[in-house]
Amino acid sequence: MSQSPATPLAPTAVGTAVQVPVVPLLQLGSWVVFFGLLAMLAIFFVSADQGAISLPAGNAVHEWVHDARHLLGYPCH
Repeated sequence: MSQSPATPLAPTAVGTAVQVPVVPLLQLGSWVVFFGLLAMLAIFFVSADQGAISLPAGNAVHEWVHDARHLLGYPCH
């Protein structure tokens, strides 16, 4: 695994140097998309009202996320 080049050393208050790593944005893109989709899926399950757009049948998801719905301000009864 290769190391990405770092920025020049910056002095700290004590006088020692700290090496700041540089992370290319292209490497972060796939992770941002992955966690964005994961967050959208979590919000869907919290906000689903067990109606026409609900994936699982029954009342289980509603009961699992009942308190989270109130915390986020979703009406559920």
